[in-house]
Amino acid sequence: MKTGRVISIMLVSFLLFFNSAQADLRKAERLITKNGLTVVLLERNALPFITVHTAIKAGSYYDPREYPGLANITAHLLTEGTSDKSASEISEKIDFVGGSLSSGGGIDYSSASLTVLSKDRETGFELLSDILINPSFAEEEIERAKSQIKAGIISKADDPSTVATEAFNKILFGKHPYSRPAEGDIQSVEKIEREDIVSFHNKFYRPNNTIMAVVGDINRKELVRLLNKYFGKWEEKRTEFSVAKEPGPAGSKRIKIIDKNITQANVEIGGIGMSRDNPDFYAAYVMNYILGGGGFVSRLVTEIRDNMGLVYSVYSYFNPLKDKGPFKVGLQTKNSSAVQAINEVIRQLKNIKDNGISEKELQDAKDHLIGSFPLKFTTNKKIASYLTYIEIHNLGLDYMERFPKIISDLTVDDINMAAGKYLDPENYLLVVVGNKEKIGDLEKSLDGK
Repeated sequence: MKTGRVISIMLVSFLLFFNSAQADLRKAERLITKNGLTVVLLERNALPFITVHTAIKAGSYYDPREYPGLANITAHLLTEGTSDKSASEISEKIDFVGGSLSSGGGIDYSSASLTVLSKDRETGFELLSDILINPSFAEEEIERAKSQIKAGIISKADDPSTVATEAFNKILFGKHPYSRPAEGDIQSVEKIEREDIVSFHNKFYRPNNTIMAVVGDINRKELVRLLNKYFGKWEEKRTEFSVAKEPGPAGSKRIKIIDKNITQANVEIGGIGMSRDNPDFYAAYVMNYILGGGGFVSRLVTEIRDNMGLVYSVYSYFNPLKDKGPFKVGLQTKNSSAVQAINEVIRQLKNIKDNGISEKELQDAKDHLIGSFPLKFTTNKKIASYLTYIEIHNLGLDYMERFPKIISDLTVDDINMAAGKYLDPENYLLVVVGNKEKIGDLEKSLDGK
């Protein structure tokens, strides 16, 4: 078969998939229950499965300052027993029907997810509602969870990349909640008591603070019946949410070197980025793709990895959250190459900020970002997760239809505006974890010092 024919078949197949995905997403509908639970339903009957993803406004952002890690351990414990089921009974019951049930902490939100055969929907919804509404927080499970979390925290200390990230966040965000690891630290986890967990759950785990996406072989009538049966008695409660003061621009260059006897330096450089509701998000998203978010076609990879051979990996990203998240460039390189690699990152930041991008770079970025967008919706699990994301950020259920046009309408001037506004190659935070002696005098060696 000739190459051109293969490409044509692939293109036709992709377009058929894209149109099918668009049609599916257009069917999504929003329900609000009497107790304030926001539910998004997408009926897909091709396979006899149902996937449910819930996002609860109970992430580490809302940890009390004296108890970092409280949101994380609360979420961790949801599946570890309820008022009438032990952890093993929950596990056995979901395993018996071949389903899965999980929960976990996050930064702005915590989550709980369910996948079950449609014929076993009663069992699935009963278990999901039980872990969200009636967790027992048994003392023995709390101690077990503490031990697991503390072991994870200890093991992270041996991972240079994690050490760099946590140091970067701590310096960048100062007193803001984003400065703290979601799992807390050894001391904070140790002092968390059952009454703290119960209080946190009672305050934040409420239907009016929860978004639920349901995707799969279930219709609206049946879903409403299940919601009424299993979530109807979940009591609504008004919650006072704390609002943290966002850190401002750095205003000066800050450098932190963490000395470790390792062969490879781990580097993070950047500053405060943006929140997801920022109208400049899309322009910054495309700009970052061109800079370092596009993998092997990005400027950072092409110049620093491929042409100069300085790094093992290099990337950049914005992490837009409820509040302004970070923008950062990360790289790994030999200690002896760290200074040269960092200087080249700064040069690339300055170049895109001062000189902008080309029409070809923009068109290539558009083609990839629009073309790959439907891949976010290839499974029920991906769709459910993305639907909660859409609801969290108020993007609208027509977001999939609008996204290609939003990206397509961006101009070179839009991208250059974002580079000029959100990149600062003069005032940045630089964190390096590596062998200080082999790296050398970093502060004196940086360009533009």
